[in-house]
Amino acid sequence: MLETSARLLRLLSLLQTPRDWTGAELADRLAVSTRTVRNDVERLRALGYPVHGTRGAVGGYRLGAGAALPPLLLDDEEAVAVAVGLRTAAGGSVAGIEETSLRALAKLEQVLPHRLRRRVTALHTHTVRVPHDQPGPTVDAETLSVLGAACRDRERLRFDYVRHDGTADRRDVEPYRLVNWGRRWYLVAFDPARDDWRTFRVDRISPRTPTGPRFAARDLPGDVVDRVRHGVSSAAWRHRATVRVHAPAEVVADRINPAVGTVEPVGDAACLLHTGADRLETIAVWLGLLDLDFTVENPPELAGLLRTLAARYLRAAG
Repeated sequence: MLETSARLLRLLSLLQTPRDWTGAELADRLAVSTRTVRNDVERLRALGYPVHGTRGAVGGYRLGAGAALPPLLLDDEEAVAVAVGLRTAAGGSVAGIEETSLRALAKLEQVLPHRLRRRVTALHTHTVRVPHDQPGPTVDAETLSVLGAACRDRERLRFDYVRHDGTADRRDVEPYRLVNWGRRWYLVAFDPARDDWRTFRVDRISPRTPTGPRFAARDLPGDVVDRVRHGVSSAAWRHRATVRVHAPAEVVADRINPAVGTVEPVGDAACLLHTGADRLETIAVWLGLLDLDFTVENPPELAGLLRTLAARYLRAAG
């Protein structure tokens, strides 16, 4: 019985590899006959594992998805990765999964071998999480599920939306992608009423059910991450600035965080940096970190601040 149990675990481990296995290959790996393999497959099916099989010269076995979740087999590195991921999710930006993540983590740690439990505990105990400069918004896990399903099924999505200025709006869009940017989530969708693509903050979305009819898929407007990046770098700034940097666009793009601004090429040796912040002083710091020559196009207030800072630095240098 112990030999059979060990063989079943080994068979399950092989089937969890995303590929098709012929009966002969499994028999060779397990050092048994193909008849024993067939019997073991039936045992796994009786235990709730959906092992799919096809007959013929190219037939084989593959572990598929079933109606219920059977136990999983994880190797050492996979178990540690899942434990770390659950611990991270427990303190993440998605509301409603913190308690669930901790429950799943407790179940996993209970069955971890001692050597792996020590690794996970050491990582958790000796890791210090630096808080964000500003608390990020949280999104509802159920909302993410609704949006993801609508993207998958190509169903029109109706929702109430809170704009940046706090006013409410109602939208009816064709959803395409969810983008996770730091602690924020964004929905990229086509808005038929405006005949254009739009990006929405998920934490400001309140879906209305049921979803609408199916829609015909459109070609995405380039890289959806670039589209969100452009929106993230300009949506909530109090001060905006355009700066001509005397260096190629690719050089400038390599030196800034994408959330700081967007770079527009102007010839081979210059580019425009469209940036902003809640304070002009913050923009001045970013420009200094570029370590490149630049000219302020607008606003005039930024140029005045830079002159004040330049005089202060000269005085400090003696």
